[in-house]
Amino acid sequence: MGVFSKKDKVALDLQAISTLISEGCTVSGNLTAPAVARIDGQVTGDVHISEGLILGEKGFIAGNITTREMVVYGTVHGNITVQSLEIKSTGKITGDIETATLLVETGGVYNGHLAMASAGTKQIKQIA
Repeated sequence: MGVFSKKDKVALDLQAISTLISEGCTVSGNLTAPAVARIDGQVTGDVHISEGLILGEKGFIAGNITTREMVVYGTVHGNITVQSLEIKSTGKITGDIETATLLVETGGVYNGHLAMASAGTKQIKQIA
């Protein structure tokens, strides 16, 4: 009768969203936000989110992305630096990825170079 000491991790999709760029919104320029952000609109510029980013199905980012965790349902044209990346079946990424963990659902599209490092062997860039 052992008790599992595995730390319960709340899925990024279930965390509180602190920033929302809704469908129909267009942002031209760099975007910096705290905590977790969801983008359903279009962003042209670099995106820096401290905790996590959810890119909705209609979401589009043309620029480089830096965050801790990311779930991609939409389209990215740019490089991504994260600790954990999940590409959903509707997700499309064109650009280089640097991550520790990667999950790609059937149907997810990725074109670019991939650099993976296990925790402890290489530090993924953190944003302040």
